[in-house]
Amino acid sequence: MSIKANLLVTLSGLAVVPAAQAQMVDFDDYGPLRVYAQSPMQSINHTPLLRSGFSLPNGQKEWYITANIGSMWSESDVLLADYYQNTLTGGIKWQMSDALMLDINYRWGFSADNHLDSLTMWFHDAFGFDQNGRQDQAKHQNQIHSDKYGIHIDDLSGETLENAITAYLGYQLLQSEHHGLSIGASLYLKSVDSGPFAEDSFAQSIQINYSYKNGPHHVNSSLGVSFIEDTESISTNSYDDRFTTIAIGYEYRSGRHGWLAEIHRYAGLVSWDENFSDASHEALLGYRYYLNTSAIEFTLVENFENMDNSADIAYTLGYRQKF
Repeated sequence: MSIKANLLVTLSGLAVVPAAQAQMVDFDDYGPLRVYAQSPMQSINHTPLLRSGFSLPNGQKEWYITANIGSMWSESDVLLADYYQNTLTGGIKWQMSDALMLDINYRWGFSADNHLDSLTMWFHDAFGFDQNGRQDQAKHQNQIHSDKYGIHIDDLSGETLENAITAYLGYQLLQSEHHGLSIGASLYLKSVDSGPFAEDSFAQSIQINYSYKNGPHHVNSSLGVSFIEDTESISTNSYDDRFTTIAIGYEYRSGRHGWLAEIHRYAGLVSWDENFSDASHEALLGYRYYLNTSAIEFTLVENFENMDNSADIAYTLGYRQKF
């Protein structure tokens, strides 16, 4: 073979390597599902996300957008909460260096009738879950009532529940072929101008993330603590000043398909209601379809253990694009 032919073969090989690496990155680095807490108190406050312990390639960016609909149900001796919650989230991640990653997002939560009551009750019946008193209420209500705290909201439709910006800075502690360990801190600023959820608040959190991957198997875990300023909940009682989040997730990948399962546990955030003072537990089942430089995610969220302090059911649809 001539020198010219050898040179062409070598250049062709070098051209293929970056493309193959780029495809590997696109398929390997989306991490856990991009789904925020659905529990009523935690969903309108600063709650750490389940995050990957691995970093992105240096300089890589990812923008994302998610849409969420949920049906809330809680009934205690002092409070009835039967309403719908919808959230739009958009943001961008940027791996600024080998060690530092920045993630900034905006969340807008609002109440509007998404007609999930019928689907929720069917789902609970189909899988043998107790309706927990929901069958005794009329469907498609959007209300919060408490005689003890003077709350009488017959229709939440159109009200803003959350309007917030979150900035997360992550630092890579360790990374190898199979193991990733990172830490991070977040700043959270919320401003709701009017309505029953009107509030200006500032919060922070710290968390540690560990991930393991081996072939098609990927495990992610996070432990976080949120610190909340002295703000008042809808009952005019204060939130607790800190609470913990524990989350673990697993993904099995086959080609362009990812099948995900996660469990999130959030410590109680208030002490004035017996339901919301206990920890909430959420089970997530998700499917992710991988495109060449992007991914589409669909997630079902169901509460368990304590049935009165999380969404009865919620769905999230998300799109993520790397560049």
